[in-house]
Parts: sequence; structure tokens; C-alpha cells
Amino acid sequence: MESTRVFGAKLGFKLSIRSQANVLSSCKPFRFPPTSFPGKPPKLVPLKATTNTLACEDENNRKFKKMEPSEWGHQFIDAHVDVAEMDSLGREIEALKPKVGDMFLSSSDVDSTKKNILFIYLLMSLGVAYHFEAEIEENLKEGLKRIEEMLSGEDDLYTVSIIFWVFRSYGHNLSPDVFKRFKGENGKFKECLAEDTKGILSLYEAAQMGTMTEYILDEASGFVLSYLEPLVASGTCQPHLSRRIQKALGQPQHRNMEILVAMEYIRFYEQEEDYDKTLLMFAKLNFKYLQLHYLQELKGLSKWYKEKDFESNLPPYYRDRFVEMHVVALAYLEPNHSHMLREVESLANAIERWDLDDPMDGQPIYLKFVVKFIFDTFQEFEREVASELGGSDSLKATIEEFKRLTRANLQLAKWAEAGHVPSFDEYLKVAGIEIAVDFTLFGILVAMKDICKEEAVAWLKSRNKLAVLMHTVGRVRNDIFGLK
Repeated sequence: MESTRVFGAKLGFKLSIRSQANVLSSCKPFRFPPTSFPGKPPKLVPLKATTNTLACEDENNRKFKKMEPSEWGHQFIDAHVDVAEMDSLGREIEALKPKVGDMFLSSSDVDSTKKNILFIYLLMSLGVAYHFEAEIEENLKEGLKRIEEMLSGEDDLYTVSIIFWVFRSYGHNLSPDVFKRFKGENGKFKECLAEDTKGILSLYEAAQMGTMTEYILDEASGFVLSYLEPLVASGTCQPHLSRRIQKALGQPQHRNMEILVAMEYIRFYEQEEDYDKTLLMFAKLNFKYLQLHYLQELKGLSKWYKEKDFESNLPPYYRDRFVEMHVVALAYLEPNHSHMLREVESLANAIERWDLDDPMDGQPIYLKFVVKFIFDTFQEFEREVASELGGSDSLKATIEEFKRLTRANLQLAKWAEAGHVPSFDEYLKVAGIEIAVDFTLFGILVAMKDICKEEAVAWLKSRNKLAVLMHTVGRVRNDIFGLK
């Protein structure tokens, strides 16, 4: 079955299997930087450029560390994907979709609008919000018109927190002052709130949507953690709720992949007393369809990867992680696993020239293979979507950004070779580019429909504060996870 269905909510990842060229899913972007937590001293992490470690083998007078082969191998090539089952699931989903859509209430009054916002949260958590984008957009517009009236006199912590979370998830900057009503005369959050476990859990999730200057959300995080962590440790709350709390503390919902959120929330929702059977069935069918869809993509990707014969064309010190790359798009490469400086320079120079007919005489066979693969990928991208990009200028801008990314990689390699430890600001100027957030944004924006390509490219080239913040946060988080 050739599927053209797009999966993922408005702010989530999207998948399409019309072409093997489209093999990467884009993850949900962070709309707001992580908040800081009061009472927790900052952890200072020294940044250091490192040189290659001693090698375990010697090949052609060069030292390298041989990498372990992928644990996945080519098992997905032989994976069985039941197309008939996918067709059947698709029909069942389409049959139930109108029934779920009818669960939206008529927004004739404020109470109905409020319930619709809570229902949107349920759809997002179950991973099915993308089916109802029009309905969600309509209800969010209605909710924004009535936001003051909707929250006036509302003293339920769960309701206020969920409304705040939903609007921020869709990019609406709802003021955190809505949580002031839950503070006592002493200026602190009321202790009685701890009696509402779901309420303080939703407050914790809402607090993760805060900006660096919204201190009330920092206070909320500290307050909630002082209750949730001991509650889980005591084992006194319901098992399914305890599991949900643990998952939230480990990875807040808005920073997680939608499919993983849905997998956990379906289990949680099924054990709730007031769950809706139709909605639960719809979510399960959708999740099963997605599972098969992912498997089908991995099957096609694995076949493509084997046909390209990467294993025999690349040296034994490259990392075979194409399955992981399919999930996260950007893999973390430790500095001591990088190539020798002269090879990085050769690759960077070839990318800088961007000569599709360059024979690259004197270069290693595997390096020619890599460069050809990069050029072929961009050419295929141009053939498939150039007609939708509004001309070739947008694609040229993306290529130039890729060159900028390559230059950043080269600079990091030079630092490592020289043992140079840059200042933090100097490091971020280069490593912030190397994390590839800017390049990814170029690729996304120039391929989007219904936007002015020239304005989008100009906006990105301006290196505005938002783009700088995104690649800075991405770089630092990547370094922290890599250190761990």
C-alpha cells in the first residue's frame, strides 16, 4: 500500500512513505527553554576539545578505533509488514474518526469551550490530535477570545494547568499569572494543593513550558517536586498514576516524542475510571497503524541502506547507526571517534567547492563515496520538491547553510587536533552551528508550503535571537546528555 498519510499533531513529527528519500522524522521543537529550579545549585561542566584516542588497529599507517557493528543489522529487511492489516486499520480509523470528532462540544458557552480545550489535551496525549487539526484550530481561536472569561473564578488546578499547557503547546503565550490564584497570603503555593495529585502533576507539566524570566513557574516546579518525588517513593498512589508521574519527572511531555507519549498515555487512560471506550479504541488503532508504518519505513530504509553498500564503502571506524538516525535525525558523535584532520579538511573543501563533476583524484575511495552520496541526496531533494520551493534560490540557501555546517565541523576538528580549549562564547559560536539546528530550520522552512520563501530565508540568514537561542539550547543539551 502506498501511504500518503501524514502522522503527528500540528506541533509533532511527520512521516510520509511516498519516497525512500523521506526517511527522517522531524521531532517536536522546543518552544520555550527549560526553566531553572530553585534550591538546586548550578552544575558547572567544563568544556574541552579532545584529540583522538589511541587506536586499536592500524590501517594504512593511520590509527583508529574500530566501531562495533549496528546491533540492528539488517533484520528490518526481513520484517513482515501486513499491508492488508494496515488497510484494515486505516478503514477502522476512518470509521471511528467522525464519532471522535463529534465529541467536541458546540462552543455556545464558556463551559463548553473549556471542556473542548481539555479534550484537545486528551487528543494530544493519545497521539491522535493530527486527525482534528481544523477542529482544534477553531476551538483554540474561540478559547483565546474567551480566555479571561473562561479562567475567571476557575480554581481547579488541573483545569487551569491543562488550559495553560495546551495554549502554550500551540504557540500562544498565555500569561503564567493565571497560577497566582493558587498562592496563599504568604506568597507561596498553598499546601492543600498537594492533595490533588493529578492537579500538581499537570502543574509540573505546565511549569516546563516556562521561559527563563517566568519565575512563578520556577516556584511551581520546586513546589511540585517537593511532593511528587516523595509520593512516588512512598508507593501510596495508584500504580498507573505513579508510573505516569515517574515518566513525567524523567521526561516532560512537551519534550518527548509524540509516539512515546501516546504509548504511555494509552496505558494510563485505559485504567482511568471515566475513560471513553470509543476514544480509547480509536487511539489504540491509530497507535497500531503507526507501529506498522514505522516498521514499513525501517524495512524500506534498511533495503536502501544495504543497496547503497555503506558497509563496504566506508572504513571500519565509522558508526553504523542508521536506525537511530531515523529516530533522532542527529546522532551524537564523540570527538575521539572522529576522522583525521586531513580527511575532514578534504571533505570540507569538496563541500565548499560543490562541484558535482569533481573526480576528487587522490582522495580515499570512501571519501568519494560520502561526497557523492551528499551530492546525490541534494539532487534528489531538488528533483522532488524544487517545484514547490518557489525557485532555486531557497535550495541554494540550504546548500550554503550546509557548507556553513561543514566549516563548523572543520573548526572543531582543528581545535581538537591542536588541543585548543576555547572560551565558552567562542565554543558556542562554532558548536552552535555544528549541532545543525540552523541547517535543519533551512531545510524545513524552504520545503514548507504557503510561506514566502524569500522572507523565510532572509529571516534565517539574519541570525535572529530565536534561532540563536534554539541552537544554543540544542548544543548545551546535547553536550550534557553526551557527558552523562
